Amino acid sequence: MPRVTISDVARIVGTSKKTISRVLNNDPNVSDAMRQRVMDTVAALNYRPLTSARSLATNRSFMIGLLYDNRSPSYIMEVQAGVLEACVAQHYSMMVQPLVSTAPDFVERVDDILSRHRPDGLILTPPITDHPQLLDCLQRNEVPFASIAPRHCGACIGVMLREREAAAEMVGHLVSLGHRRIAHILGDPEHGAGVWRLAGYRDGLKHAGLKEDPAYMVQGRFSFESGVAAMRQLLALPVRPTAIFAGDDDMAVGAIWAAAEAGVSIPHDMSICGFDDTAIATQVWPPLTTVHQPVREMGRRATEELLLRVLNKGEARMVEVDYKMRIRASTAPVP
Repeated sequence: MPRVTISDVARIVGTSKKTISRVLNNDPNVSDAMRQRVMDTVAALNYRPLTSARSLATNRSFMIGLLYDNRSPSYIMEVQAGVLEACVAQHYSMMVQPLVSTAPDFVERVDDILSRHRPDGLILTPPITDHPQLLDCLQRNEVPFASIAPRHCGACIGVMLREREAAAEMVGHLVSLGHRRIAHILGDPEHGAGVWRLAGYRDGLKHAGLKEDPAYMVQGRFSFESGVAAMRQLLALPVRPTAIFAGDDDMAVGAIWAAAEAGVSIPHDMSICGFDDTAIATQVWPPLTTVHQPVREMGRRATEELLLRVLNKGEARMVEVDYKMRIRASTAPVP
């Protein structure tokens, strides 16, 4: 069966190929009636425009690049799902590129990606969102990008969450259960999330009239393995904490694993909570008390803002999404 072409669509609708192209590219200067006729015909003929032809006609690649350097597979999978959802809605493709932001050739690697694939824009995830040399390179070369949870918003577009406030509320939850010896497994200090969640932990202690104890603040790296190591360090203290707030779910699950290894019952002997509410939070036992960060929505919203800028369809901005507390079985009153 011969492939349906844009000429076939134009002939049946009774208009020009240019008008069909304008409809397919969401040009606002087309009447609603014409837009409906075109889309009905496109659906009836099962017409699929060639990306190469669209690219030649518009000087765009119709591709968005997602850059990440994150050790949490569950987080990245959720971000990818959201980015892809927004791309599909605008007939865009998504390119996913893992990178090492601390590598000496990091900016050169990104520049090579831009040269070879020519994406119309980039989605940056933490900690790439705060890489000064990369941001300078993108701005200097006028490459559109949107940031997810940047530490410094400035003139950035993208999406963010009130992470400091959420972390403080989680500490308040532990205090309400009677806990006073509350430890924190810190996230990566290069991530804005690591900084904000530590600040929220401190806010929560201060609000409860509790003093910080450096022994209860152990460095993690937003990974399961770092959660295991941090928990072993906390369990070795002469006076153990009764509750632990981990900077993300992966570290919290690592802490639960290390607790089981040591024969510590969660939450009977110790409460543990996390942050993000990724899939792993309900796959572990006991199910994890955590802060629901709508990661998939954040990926989608960041991409929508980026495409607003790329397609000149409106004013792109930094949007804020809400968090929710997810109280589950990993936290309980102090023993």
